Amino acid sequence: MRLAVLDTNVIVSAGIKPDGAPAKILLDWVLEGQVQVVTSPAVMAEYREVVRRPKFHRYGFPPIWLEFLIEESLWLADPESRVHTCPDPKDVPFLALAHAAGAWLVTGNLRHFPETVRNGVTVLSPTDYLAHLVGD
Repeated sequence: MRLAVLDTNVIVSAGIKPDGAPAKILLDWVLEGQVQVVTSPAVMAEYREVVRRPKFHRYGFPPIWLEFLIEESLWLADPESRVHTCPDPKDVPFLALAHAAGAWLVTGNLRHFPETVRNGVTVLSPTDYLAHLVGD
């Protein structure tokens, strides 16, 4: 089973642009059971907080599939994040979770996860991750 941690920007992008790579990952791969999303309490709290921001209401947020995604995710406890650093401290829980789960991290903000902080975690853009899935 493919394990993936999805950065919040992937969730938001999937809800805004239904024909983009993030939506294809979620609708064609995750919700079809071919990719298992890994999450934790901290990551889910961020998903829920961000999709409820007023600026996303015009897109029909929160997306109807979000609660299903949450229910079907592989839940882990929030991992220790002391060994991980990121340019933006809000990104640390995502990197720490991917590391703890042995999952890949999918993000639209690759610059937030420079090679020097990844600690062996594969970090891909949604487009590159989708290409990997389609190529398998």
